[in-house]
Amino acid sequence: MKFSQLVAPTLREDPAEAEIVSHKLLLRAGFIRKLATGVYTYLPLGLKVLNNVTRVVREEMDRAGAQEIFMPVLQPAELWQETGRWKQYGKELFRIKDRHERDFCLGPTHEEVITDLVKNSINSYRSLPVTLYQIQTKFRDEIRPRFGLMRGREFMMKDAYSFHPNEADLDREYQNMHQTYCRIFERLGLKFRVVEAAAGLIGGGYSQEFMVLAETGEDEIFCCQACDYAASRELLEANVCPKCGSSKYELIRGIEVGHIFKLGTKYSSKMKCVYVDENNQEQPMVMGCYGIGVARTAQAAIEQNHDKDGIIWPMPLAPYKIAVVPVNIEETEQREVAEKLYRAMSGEGGGVSVLFDDRDKRIGAKLKDIDLIGIPIKVIVGPKGLKEGKVEVKWRRDGKTELVAKEKVVEWLAQSL
Repeated sequence: MKFSQLVAPTLREDPAEAEIVSHKLLLRAGFIRKLATGVYTYLPLGLKVLNNVTRVVREEMDRAGAQEIFMPVLQPAELWQETGRWKQYGKELFRIKDRHERDFCLGPTHEEVITDLVKNSINSYRSLPVTLYQIQTKFRDEIRPRFGLMRGREFMMKDAYSFHPNEADLDREYQNMHQTYCRIFERLGLKFRVVEAAAGLIGGGYSQEFMVLAETGEDEIFCCQACDYAASRELLEANVCPKCGSSKYELIRGIEVGHIFKLGTKYSSKMKCVYVDENNQEQPMVMGCYGIGVARTAQAAIEQNHDKDGIIWPMPLAPYKIAVVPVNIEETEQREVAEKLYRAMSGEGGGVSVLFDDRDKRIGAKLKDIDLIGIPIKVIVGPKGLKEGKVEVKWRRDGKTELVAKEKVVEWLAQSL
C-alpha cells in the first residue's frame, strides 16, 4: 500500500473524549472513528489489526477441532424467555419489535441460539461431542460506554459453544479451550494471566478469565505469592488464598479479553436440548462456552505496547510489518530504490505487508506518522546510505538500527521476521 492512497487521518492532539492511552492512540493514528457513543468505524488500519487478531483466533480454534458457523444477530424473544434471561438481562439488552409487534433482541451473546440449533440438529450420543464457534458482532446497551473499543455498545467477539454427553467430557474440552486460548494470546505477543472468575449473567458452575496485564485495567486481580492461584478480586470474601491458605498476595490490574465457562445443563435443561444415550434414554447435553473479545484484545495490546511516540505493535498484530521510507521522494535514485524494495517485499517473492511512504513530506514528519501508527520495522532510503549502496533498517520497539546493502535487505529482513 502507498501511504498517499491510505485513508489514515492522523490527529495532532489527544481527543478530549479519550481517557486511556490506547483509545487516544487508536483515534490519533487513524485506526478508528467514532460514529456515536460506544459505536466506532474501523478505518483501513484498524480493520487490518482486527483481521490479524481474527486470523490467529480462527487458526487456533480450527486447530483445536472447533467448527466455524455464523449465527443471526437478530434473536427472537421466545428463546430468551425459555431461559429466563429476557427479564434477567434488563436494560443492557437491545430490544426491538418487528412490524407484527413480535419481540426480538440484538444478541449480546448466543447461548440460546446455539442451544436451539443443536437441539434441532443433534439427538444421538454418537454425534457428541461437538464444538461450534463464530466471529460475530455483538450488541450491549452499556450504561456508560467508555475507553473506545474496550466497552462499546457494538463489539466484535469470538464465541464458541461445546456440547457433551457428560461432565467428564466437558472437562476435557474445557482444558482444550484453556490451552487454545493460551496459544492465541501467546501468538499475539501479549502478557496475560488466567484467573478464576464469577460467571455473571452467562451462568454455570465454574469460569476463568484471561486478563491482559495493564495498569489501566478495570479489573483487580488477586495473585497469591505462595502458589500459582489467581482470581478476580470480586470473587474473594477475604484476602486469603483459597487454594493454599496463604495471606501473602499482590493485587494487580488487568483487562479481560477472554472468558471460558462450564455451563453444565443450565441452558440445555430449560430448552430441552437432549440426546439419546447408549441405553436409549434421553439426557440433557452438558455445555461449555468460550468467548474472546476480538476488538478489545487489539486495543489491550496497545496498553502493553506504546511509548511517547505512539503504538509499538507486536509483529503478529501490526497492520504493516515494514514501512519503506525514502527521505526525499522527489529524488530519482531514492524513489527508484524505494519502489524496487517495496515491490520485492510485498510481491510474490516476499509476500510481507509493506507500507510505502511515497508522500512528498519532510522525513521527520513521515517518520513521526509511522512511529505513531506503530509499524515494527522502517527501511529508510536516504542519500548518505545510498552513497555506500546501503539502506537503514530501524526497529520500532528498541530503536536498534542496521545499515544493510540495498541488494541484500529483502533477504536479510525475511530472515529477521
